Amino acid sequence: MPNAYSNTLAGVSLAVVATLSWALNFIAPYVVGAYTIHDLMIIRFLIAGALGVAVVVGYRTQLRRMRRSQLLLGASLGVIGYLGYSSCIAAGVMFAGPVLTPAFIGMVPVLQALLGNATHKTLPWRRLVIPLAFLTAGLVLSNISSIQQPLSDDGSWLTGVFFSIGAVLLWLVFSWLNQRALFNLSASASGAWTGLMMVGAGIGTLCLLPAAQAFDLLKLPSLGFSVSLAGHLYAWGLVIALMSSVIGAWAWNAASRRLPMVLSGQLIALESLFATLLGLLFHHRLPTLLEASGLAGVLVGVVMAVRIILTSTVPDRNASVVGSCMTEPHKVKPFRA
Repeated sequence: MPNAYSNTLAGVSLAVVATLSWALNFIAPYVVGAYTIHDLMIIRFLIAGALGVAVVVGYRTQLRRMRRSQLLLGASLGVIGYLGYSSCIAAGVMFAGPVLTPAFIGMVPVLQALLGNATHKTLPWRRLVIPLAFLTAGLVLSNISSIQQPLSDDGSWLTGVFFSIGAVLLWLVFSWLNQRALFNLSASASGAWTGLMMVGAGIGTLCLLPAAQAFDLLKLPSLGFSVSLAGHLYAWGLVIALMSSVIGAWAWNAASRRLPMVLSGQLIALESLFATLLGLLFHHRLPTLLEASGLAGVLVGVVMAVRIILTSTVPDRNASVVGSCMTEPHKVKPFRA
C-alpha cells in the first residue's frame, strides 16, 4: 500500500521535526556567548509574548467568550508551564550537563500517564514494573555520569538535579491545571488559550525584569543592546521561540493526523534523545558509556511504558496521545513557548 507507507513516512518525518524543535529548549545555556542565560531567557520570552499577542489577536473572537477567571488562569499557566519550566530546563542543563536534565524530562510522559492511572486505574501496576525498572536504572546511570563529568565552576550536580526535578514538577502541575481548565473550554478555543499562555509568559518576564536588574543578573545593559554586539542573542531567542512555539506545534499536529496513537506516543521520546545529542554537540564530545547506557535505559522505559499504556486503551488514529497523557495536555496540540 504505497499511500499508507508514504503517509506513515511523512508522519514520522514530521514527528522528528517537532521533537527536534522542542529539543532546542535545551541548548539555551550554550549560545549566550558573553551574555548570561538570564539575558537570553528574557529576550526569548518577550519574543514568545509578542508571538502570543499575534495569536490572541487572530483568535480574539474566541477570547471574548472566556470568563475573567479563565483569562487569568491561562496567563498564569504561561508563567508556570512556559517561563518557569523552560528556566528550570536551562538551569538544569547549565549545572548538570547535557545528559541529566533530558533524562529527567524524558520521564514526563510516563509520569503523567502514571498519575492518570492512579486517578482512574486502567491497567494493573504490575504491567509497568519492567519499564519503570528501565527508567530507574537509566536515571541512576545518568546521575552517576553527571557526577563524574567536569561541570562549570559555579555549578554542581545537586543543583542540576534540583532544577531538573523542578522542571518535571512544574510541567506536571501545569498539565494537571491545564487539563482541568480545558474541560470548560470548547475545542475551537485552543488557539486562543495557547496564545493567552504565551502572552502570560511574556508578561511574567516583564514583571521579573526589575528583580533581574536589581540582582545584577543581566549583562545586556553593560555589554550593550546593539545588533552588532547582541545580534546572536536576538537571533537565538527568535529561533528557539519560533521553533518551539510554532513550528514544533504545527509539525506535531500534522504528524498526529498521519500516525497511529501508539506510534506517535513512542516518537515523542525522541525529544530527550535530540536534547542530549545537541548538548553533546555543543560540548564537542561523544557520550560516555554511562551516559549512553543511562539515556538508552530511559528511552527504552518510555517506549515500553507508552506501548503498554496505549495498547490497554482503544486506539484512535485521529487523536494524539499528547492530548491526554504526554508532554502537552491539550485537546489540540498547543504552541510551545
